[in-house]
Amino acid sequence: MRTLSCFIVEDSPVIRDNLIETLEEMVPVRVCGTAESESDALDALRRQSPRPDLVIIDIFLKAGSGLGVLQQARQHRYGRHLVVLSNYATPEMRRRCAELGADRVFDKSSELEELIGYCETLGA
Repeated sequence: MRTLSCFIVEDSPVIRDNLIETLEEMVPVRVCGTAESESDALDALRRQSPRPDLVIIDIFLKAGSGLGVLQQARQHRYGRHLVVLSNYATPEMRRRCAELGADRVFDKSSELEELIGYCETLGA
């Protein structure tokens, strides 16, 4: 299993730190960067070399929106796989994220095991 490089866009330090710890402990993931706002995420992703294997994006950020990050990341190929991880994973939001280029959408409160499984599949 190969180690995936991962960039995380999440404005909550507690959630971000727990997510990093969980992913790096449970699956072969190395977090190569983080951002808390849309503009910081896009600036950092533009400079990432090589591009991360996986970008995990929250929808609601300190400034801007994860939807903007998702759209630009897909358009400019800032990551090989784009995943949304949100507490707001309603059917409508899942549809909208898919239209903007999300490979998958996971609910923070109930689908973390599915996210881990997805990462395992990518690394296989």
